[in-house]
Amino acid sequence: MHDDLTKQDIEKMQAELDYRQKELMPELIEEVKRTRAFGDLSENFEYKEAKRAKNRNGSRIRYLENMIKSARIIDSDSADDEVGLYDKVEIYIPEDDETQIIQVVTTIRTDPLKGLISRESPFGRSVLGKKVGDKFTVQVSDSYSYEAVIKSITKCEDDGSAPILQY
Repeated sequence: MHDDLTKQDIEKMQAELDYRQKELMPELIEEVKRTRAFGDLSENFEYKEAKRAKNRNGSRIRYLENMIKSARIIDSDSADDEVGLYDKVEIYIPEDDETQIIQVVTTIRTDPLKGLISRESPFGRSVLGKKVGDKFTVQVSDSYSYEAVIKSITKCEDDGSAPILQY
C-alpha cells in the first residue's frame, strides 16, 4: 500500500526524519542515561518519561521511513480553470446556505478545521477537476449526500505552511 504524496511532502518528511535521527535521538538517548542514574528504576518517573519520549521518537522515525519508502509521487498541476491540489476553492453549499473556502491537500497534510481537505475524502474526490459554476454531489455514505457549487478557484502552490500530520 502506498500514499500519493507530492515532492514537497517527501521533502518535509525527510527534513523531519533527519532532525529526529541526527539531533533529537542523541539528546533523548543522553536523557535516558542521565535519568537512569537517579536510582531505583521502579519509582523513577523521569527515567520512565525519558524512555517513553525516546520510544515515541523511534516510532515516528519508523513511520516517516515507511511513508517515504512506500510513497507514490504525484504532480500537483492542474488545468488553469480546474480545481487542483492546493488551489483555494470557494464552495457554496445550498443545503446549509453556506459558503466555505477550502484547499484540497494530500492525506498527510489535512486539517479540516483550517479548510485543508484530503484529496481522498469524499469531498476532496468530488471537487478535484471541477470548474467554476460546476454543481457536484458529495456522497458521504450510502444514505447521505449533499450538493455543492464551485463559486471561484484561486490557483495556488503548496507554500509548505500545512504541517505533516503527527499520526
